[in-house]
Amino acid sequence: MSRQQFGFAIGFAVVAVWVAVGFGAAVAAVLAGVAGFLVARVLDGQVDVSELLDRVGARRSTR
Repeated sequence: MSRQQFGFAIGFAVVAVWVAVGFGAAVAAVLAGVAGFLVARVLDGQVDVSELLDRVGARRSTR
């Protein structure tokens, strides 16, 4: 499946949830999907959590 086809399928699924259950459920489904994606990236070692925390800490200390 190409990226375009995958993007279409995800967009279609979000709109189907929106129509069937409502806007709030669609937003919750998208947020859950994003959270799952980020957890999978962390577990695969593609995202360094300590680096992200350092960046967030650096932003807070400069304000």
